[in-house]
Amino acid sequence: MSTGHFRRTPGRAGRPEARHRKRRLGTPRVAGFLALAAALGLYYAFHQSLWSASTWWSIAFLAFVLIPAVFGLVYLALPLWRSPVRQLLLLAIAFGLAAVVFELAGASAPGDFAKLGAMTMVGWLFLRYFEEASWVVLVACIVPWVDAYSVWRGPTHEIVHHRQHVFSTLSFSFPVPGSNDAAKLGLPDLLFFALFLGAAARFELRVPWTWLCLTASIGATMALATLFDVGGLPALPLLSLGFLLPNADLLWRAVRTSRAARDRRPSPK
Repeated sequence: MSTGHFRRTPGRAGRPEARHRKRRLGTPRVAGFLALAAALGLYYAFHQSLWSASTWWSIAFLAFVLIPAVFGLVYLALPLWRSPVRQLLLLAIAFGLAAVVFELAGASAPGDFAKLGAMTMVGWLFLRYFEEASWVVLVACIVPWVDAYSVWRGPTHEIVHHRQHVFSTLSFSFPVPGSNDAAKLGLPDLLFFALFLGAAARFELRVPWTWLCLTASIGATMALATLFDVGGLPALPLLSLGFLLPNADLLWRAVRTSRAARDRRPSPK
């Protein structure tokens, strides 16, 4: 999907979680999550009453403050990726139903965060079926091309330019302070954000750096969309780079290890 403008530390990759930490979030994470959620709730409720700035100052605020704050919720909830498949599925369904109810009630902001919760759980649900880090690398190399085609020539292009109400339903909004405008991010981008961040945790990659690069990539895509004055740009190309670049050496080692292991397997007679 597209994003539009407004009108660990090092570890050993390739081997799934050999030593799990406790599955629960822990008091500091829960407290941080609640505080951040409260701050975001206040911003979304009163953003139109805040200062009004120029386009580029507004983009800077979104890129350096609001986007990191929103995805800070995903970072703080990250230990939940280890939850049982059934629990992740139930959470995804619950958040999805909540998103539908909020949308029907006209409560767009709670609906957006319910969408974020649903896509995050779906992303972590998919992650459970990735046996090697090389699988995530393959996905990160393929999906940018699919996303680019969809945004420029495919179904996303049709939705963004001719069915704005559909795009609003299938996207997450980052409202601009002092304005009714908002930058939007497609729901698949939320899913892949969670998938890539969860993969960094599962395969012992650089989790904080991965989160930082992923959030920076979204702000950069929004800035480029505004710079070139286009209705939207595909977010997955830079999002994929946000996963690959900070972990390049670890992922390369994982891919080589995976290939070597396959080469050592006896060929069928």
